[in-house]
Amino acid sequence: MPRPALNLAFAGVLAAAAVLATPALAQTTQQVPQRTLSLTGQGEVKSAPDIAIISAGVVSEAKTAREALTVNNEAMASVLQTIEAAGVAKKDIQTSNFSVQPKYKYAKRSSTGEQEPPRITGYTVSNSVTVITRDLAMLGPVLDAVVSSGVNQMNGLSFSIAEPAPLRNEARKLAVAEARARAELYAAAAGVSLGKILSISEAGGHRPPQPAYRRAALESAAADAVPIAQGQQSVQMQVNIVWEIE
Repeated sequence: MPRPALNLAFAGVLAAAAVLATPALAQTTQQVPQRTLSLTGQGEVKSAPDIAIISAGVVSEAKTAREALTVNNEAMASVLQTIEAAGVAKKDIQTSNFSVQPKYKYAKRSSTGEQEPPRITGYTVSNSVTVITRDLAMLGPVLDAVVSSGVNQMNGLSFSIAEPAPLRNEARKLAVAEARARAELYAAAAGVSLGKILSISEAGGHRPPQPAYRRAALESAAADAVPIAQGQQSVQMQVNIVWEIE
């Protein structure tokens, strides 16, 4: 029976060798952490706006909601007709807000300290429209028409860009170029070389054009064109790029 005993002893030696070899194998197969460089670049493109957005409305008050609504409807119909006559397309005129609100009168506390419930003294109807002017040369006359048509609430005027996509793409290119320039500077300062790009992502999306805001005075005379300063719009994009360090 010596041969089976020898086989068992040999098997034990192999098992012990396998156990001893496992840590060494794990050390040789352990991956070295990848060295990377991550930087964010920002690109900005400025352009003159090509559309103007006017927000205006009519506020009417009366003792009853029906009376206030009738007065408001008549005034708003005149406003819409005047805006269209000024050359604004129907697709560029949109109702942005409509509300009917009661007006309350709050009574003082009685001598006994009891508070009487408020009573309705009338109603306020508000109807606002948003008007887009695509020909900025006509913006002054359109504002004059809006004010002289019966509008008694001018919410504001803003500028924007109708097709910002090409500007965003140009800003993206500038953002990538800035990120690469900064990465090369950091790599040179650290004495390393940039490898392949591992990832590119937009950091936080894009920043929309910031409107140049200006209120138009209601007291403007209709015969005089409203002075307008349109300025420039800014389109900004950010990208984050991760490089492998060689």
